Amino acid sequence: MPRKPKPSPPSSTLVLFVRHGQTATTGTMLPGRAPGLHLADVGNQQAAKVAQRISELKTVDAVYASPLERARETAAPIAKARGLKVQIERGLLECDFGDWTGRELKELFKLPEWSQVQRYPSGFRFPNGESFVEMQARMVNAAAKLCAMHPGGTIVAVSHADPIKAVVASAIGTHLDLFQRTVISTCSVTAIAYSSHGPIVLTVNSTGSSLSELRPS
Repeated sequence: MPRKPKPSPPSSTLVLFVRHGQTATTGTMLPGRAPGLHLADVGNQQAAKVAQRISELKTVDAVYASPLERARETAAPIAKARGLKVQIERGLLECDFGDWTGRELKELFKLPEWSQVQRYPSGFRFPNGESFVEMQARMVNAAAKLCAMHPGGTIVAVSHADPIKAVVASAIGTHLDLFQRTVISTCSVTAIAYSSHGPIVLTVNSTGSSLSELRPS
């Protein structure tokens, strides 16, 4: 009796989450969703470098970005290298920091609420802004939406540090209260393969190694 062929593994959609490049306020302020913040010169250099890294992949089906300038400017050379246009996806937006938007980090560090942001983020909402729970749900839904639009494909999603950390936590089944333990550097690549069997995290915060052999082990 002939053996039945082994079932093929479910096709997955590879999402490359890229944090935007460095700006004049990176590491000193919480710019949030305030408009008008562009990449610094070093940020443009980082964007060109990550575009070169991603160009090593055989195919990229689409490039999406948060609506903010720094994300769109990071996505532009990635899309140009593949002959694509940057598509805006609002689900990739930075967290809405509400009243904290535009404040210096050294001031925020002194607030009693900062400890909760670091240790109990799932219970925190930014004053007149978004909660971390809402931010994570938004990012997870955005990833699902994009995967449904590109089944079995490879896409780039340029976003921001906290949203990417939150989507990583969801993918590996880590509680949101631990998501601050992940580092997402400017113009780093975090790759997650999504299929009907669930997400597989292939790399987090990759800044230098080749992306050409990303695949589940």
